[in-house]
Amino acid sequence: MTGGIDEASRVPGSVAERARAAQVLLARGSDVVRMSVSEIAAAAGTGVGTVVRTCQSLGFKGVQDAKIALAQNLAPLVIDRGDSPADVLAKLAASSADALQRARSSVDAAALKRAAGMLAAATRVLVLGVGTSAPLAQDAAYWLLTLGIAAEAPADVHVQHVRAGLPRPGDVVVAVSHTGATRETVSADRRATESGAAVVAVTSFATTPLTEVADAALVAGGLETRCRVEAMTSRLAHLVVLDALFVSLLLAEPARSAEAQALVADVLSEHRF
Repeated sequence: MTGGIDEASRVPGSVAERARAAQVLLARGSDVVRMSVSEIAAAAGTGVGTVVRTCQSLGFKGVQDAKIALAQNLAPLVIDRGDSPADVLAKLAASSADALQRARSSVDAAALKRAAGMLAAATRVLVLGVGTSAPLAQDAAYWLLTLGIAAEAPADVHVQHVRAGLPRPGDVVVAVSHTGATRETVSADRRATESGAAVVAVTSFATTPLTEVADAALVAGGLETRCRVEAMTSRLAHLVVLDALFVSLLLAEPARSAEAQALVADVLSEHRF
């Protein structure tokens, strides 16, 4: 015996090791969603490769795919067939409130401060997001413009990738992605870092291809319901994180923000009766 684990069960990828890996995935509940693959392996007393193979043997593409499914299956919110629209509203409101509360503890304060500082000093900001994260990227770019910060959020993924590869000194990229594993977003961020830009990531999982390239990773996300394909409560959590950055920037540069917002208000007045 070594460390309480039978030596026979240490054969790489053995049934015993895979069983321990699966047990950790299930026993740790919602905590495993934010554990790295190395942490899961250590908790199971096995190797990273075994954890990956275990997830694949369970029908997932990999560890990240298993985490997402686990988050959905662990959701405390259950929508029943007999629920009235008012019941559904009440349950969704409670779930959304839970996601926002979780953001307070899951977002690293130092990373949030670092991200705000990077954006305050940015020459230009490129905001990236595809799929359900695209509207958040568009909103964030607009908010930054209202503070006097040059920002853009190209809708086309090819334009995003090209733009990410052409940064100027002082440019910052803000990437919004629930999974942190969206190929287009991660590819654009990697290109941006190679070109010298700083990257802020807003995502739901702590250890992902996106957080690996980020200079500041802001992790916040909600546990999802089984009745959705995409992450709605996580989008709300990401929205409040982006709003926190917006207000922090407004407080950091009050004169610039006030001037820019006055100009925006003047322009918008022409579009209202």
